[in-house]
Amino acid sequence: MNSTVAPDRPEAVIERIRSPWMVSFDAKLNSAPTVYAAPDSNHNGKRKLKQARKAIRPYQHPLYAGKQYSILLIFQALDAAGKDGAIREIFAGLDPAGVNISAFKQPTSRELSHDFLWRTVKALPARGEIGVFNRSYYEEVLTVRVHPEFLAGQYADNPPAAQALWPARYRAIREHEFHLATANPLVLKFWLNVSPATQARRFIERLDTPEKRWKFSRGDIRESAFRAQYDEALLHMLNETSRPWAPWFCIPADDRWYLRWQIADILHQAISALPLHYPEVEKIPNEETREIRSLLNRRMNGQQNGE
Repeated sequence: MNSTVAPDRPEAVIERIRSPWMVSFDAKLNSAPTVYAAPDSNHNGKRKLKQARKAIRPYQHPLYAGKQYSILLIFQALDAAGKDGAIREIFAGLDPAGVNISAFKQPTSRELSHDFLWRTVKALPARGEIGVFNRSYYEEVLTVRVHPEFLAGQYADNPPAAQALWPARYRAIREHEFHLATANPLVLKFWLNVSPATQARRFIERLDTPEKRWKFSRGDIRESAFRAQYDEALLHMLNETSRPWAPWFCIPADDRWYLRWQIADILHQAISALPLHYPEVEKIPNEETREIRSLLNRRMNGQQNGE
């Protein structure tokens, strides 16, 4: 570990995470990642996910009670990559009081009247919480980059030229996440990397399965035709915004249980590396403690105060 980084700084915590899916910080990716399948088909991901969830739980209590840090997990993916299922399975069994999940759909007219970071800032986790963003401000350098016509609703006049707009947005995101890191949230970002073939198969499942039919959208089918453009936007996003204080993890998503286990394992590594502790308790004199205990025992026995 870099000895110049304080042990409670996000960079120090992130240095301790071991994952083959962490995107490097040197901005040298030449193409969008194309690893979609789990490297080992016998990974037993469902069982290992349960183990990871169980390992996370003891750390959630001091995180919530101590209110020293927060953790923000950002989930980004193409349609049918498995974001909703991953969030549901990973956080099952955790104390819901300490988990804040926010889903960001198409922005409202009020949200469009503000800068592109505004609507997510309101949903940032408080200290003690684990925050989950199901999509985020990264839509503004993914979907909006693929569909620049969406910019018309964000600017009163003509939007800036592309050669100025996208570098400015990447810089704004880097500075925003660096600011978050200085305020103690630990930012972990996950790209769920689904293959075109698996995405198509899952669309067919939605179309043919009655209990999944509500998820099917013809718009998703149309959007999947822009895969090459999304891959190009993804490449720029990863290179420009994976940093030591807010890394990206690009995880194969064709195998749902492998995906979920990997994310849960990264969360466990991160939360277990934080220097968490319970807050100092109020010191009560022994005599007063005995009086309180006596009072509570009388109440347990059905006696009223003073009897």
